Amino acid sequence: MRAGLLLLLLIPVFALAQPAVLRIQGSNTIGAELGPALVRGLLQAQGARQISTVPGEHPNEVQINAVDASGQPLSVTIGAHGSSTGFAALKSGNADLVASSRPINDQERADLQASGDLKSSEAEQVIAIDGVAVIVHPDNPIRELGTEQLAQLFSGERTQWDSLGGKGPVHLYARDNQSGTWETFRELVLAPQGKSLSADAWRLESSEQLSDEVSHDPQAIGFIGLPYVRHARALAITDGAAQPMLPTRSLIATEDYPLSRRLYFYLPPGQPNGWAQALVRFTQSDPGQAIVAQCGFVAQTVQAIQVLATDRMPATYADLTRQAQRLSVNFRFAKGSASLDNKARADVQRVIDYLNRTNKLVHQVTLVGFGDEKTDPDRARLLSRLRAMAVRRELVKQGVVLREIVGMGSEMPVAGNAMDEGRIKNRRVEVWVH
Repeated sequence: MRAGLLLLLLIPVFALAQPAVLRIQGSNTIGAELGPALVRGLLQAQGARQISTVPGEHPNEVQINAVDASGQPLSVTIGAHGSSTGFAALKSGNADLVASSRPINDQERADLQASGDLKSSEAEQVIAIDGVAVIVHPDNPIRELGTEQLAQLFSGERTQWDSLGGKGPVHLYARDNQSGTWETFRELVLAPQGKSLSADAWRLESSEQLSDEVSHDPQAIGFIGLPYVRHARALAITDGAAQPMLPTRSLIATEDYPLSRRLYFYLPPGQPNGWAQALVRFTQSDPGQAIVAQCGFVAQTVQAIQVLATDRMPATYADLTRQAQRLSVNFRFAKGSASLDNKARADVQRVIDYLNRTNKLVHQVTLVGFGDEKTDPDRARLLSRLRAMAVRRELVKQGVVLREIVGMGSEMPVAGNAMDEGRIKNRRVEVWVH
């Protein structure tokens, strides 16, 4: 942990903001467990005492109470009714921090313009990586599905398991309309196929309840955040020409899993609440990311991963797997831009910290760029190399001397190229260490 952050965490709790109250509204995925755990972690780091969590006035609400170092009472409230409710609460003045399991949309950004640009790097904070797991009853014989098949199922176009290798009618379970998990599933699965959710789907606000219902219904299929798979079974998912992928931690960390997603805190940059600022900084610290992992999500801590060569890999890439390890981070780019997105800019520092710790700053790093499909393969390779060069520029500023830069073009896609979201996922840069 850097000295500046450590100093902030040692500031007496009563000095952070007046009044010392924080209101968090939004995602149930975050607010059910992760949000309260992060708040308790911050309070403990600040030396607060008598920390307790009690139910709020309504379901999916909690209040965390404590006493600060000077004996003053503290209260943090968390409402977990869905990502869209967080942005609405911020607009109405009933929230200081938004928890969201999907990015802010253009309309919300415009509605909140008076609070500052919530897409700025200061406001939009990626706090964890999650995967939307597609779950079935443990006895369901099906092991993998494509995104097109998922769209057919959840739209009601396919109503029987028999056509996919199972038996009997399909029972659909989905999160409610306020849920960022639902919005992510809709954007990644239903919208690309031009479909809508079947009216027969059972809608639930609670992640835990949805998972438990699926695990007790042999005909069920649902979708949920990774930590809430519980007693159900997750399917491997394919998208386009990509290979089937289970929602494993390594594939979610790199965001290669087709239904991976980012979890966010949105902090209004105009007049930020001091406690909200402190919580964001704590969440991005090593102790905060440890809590992220403890709650079942994927932390952004950089690690080296051993990748096994397969017959489906190009020879150049297969050779690299035998010589080096891949870091658990992919650099991606802002939509319609050659600039790194907000997470990628933060990941630059995380990679630098890892290289410093492991003494790999000089001639130990290979960057591998990928892109979406082009009519001219040479152009695709050039663009993928240029993306790697964009990452190189940021690393060189911090003293990294690269070993090699490779452009793989449109090889090894992790998503389909028919929609913008898939093309954005395929435009990525991997980091390998020797």
